[in-house]
Amino acid sequence: MKAVGDGDLPPAEQISKPYEGTAPGVGRLFLSNSLGEDHSCTATVVPSATEDVVLTAGHCVNGGLDRWDDPIKVLNVVFVPGYDRGAQPHGVFAARAFAWSDTYTEPSSGLDDDAVIALDPVGGKHVQDVAGSQDVSFDTVGPPVETITLGYPVSELARGEALLSCERPATLEVNSVLSTWETDCDLAGGSSGGPWLRGVDPATGRGTIFSVTSRGTVNGDLVTTDLSEAAFSEAVEALYTSANDL
Repeated sequence: MKAVGDGDLPPAEQISKPYEGTAPGVGRLFLSNSLGEDHSCTATVVPSATEDVVLTAGHCVNGGLDRWDDPIKVLNVVFVPGYDRGAQPHGVFAARAFAWSDTYTEPSSGLDDDAVIALDPVGGKHVQDVAGSQDVSFDTVGPPVETITLGYPVSELARGEALLSCERPATLEVNSVLSTWETDCDLAGGSSGGPWLRGVDPATGRGTIFSVTSRGTVNGDLVTTDLSEAAFSEAVEALYTSANDL
């Protein structure tokens, strides 16, 4: 597998910091693909009848096309809730199926970059039972929204080994094509799929997901300057509803 070397890592974050609160259901997603590459993203357990569903970014599990326009298959998807510097406090859960929105095309489109993953139970226990979950809402929320954005960035600071957070307001940019949430958070790659939480209860760590990280703007020094994601649409809500059938 192709490993990421120190020289490939973006600079350390300046805004985001190691998250000191509890974050039920949030974890690191490990993936490989048919090109022999390893990747990681962030995902979150969300309420479901099967108690086996996590929410992440569509581009995490949709590998896109190679240079011959053949699909790149995403393989060996596992989720580690509560991952911290190699620790796996709730175990490792393998994906049995995943799906992305019917309206998702590619990350650069900015449209409905969301996916759901169904996980196999471990030892008869479901991931929601052992790791908890975060609520999710598809209701329209008036901006700005005080937001905690979480992720496992693969940067010089975190190297994907620790959960980092930004506590910044999110604003909604609306144009004729789509509505996009934006926040000036500098979480690097690896934070894709991480939850944007509002109304987090400090006592329990539970809040409500109203978006997940899709894209970031990177400057000439390879520093992420802001994050964005299209507002949840009816297509994404339908995707979430269908997750129980995976």
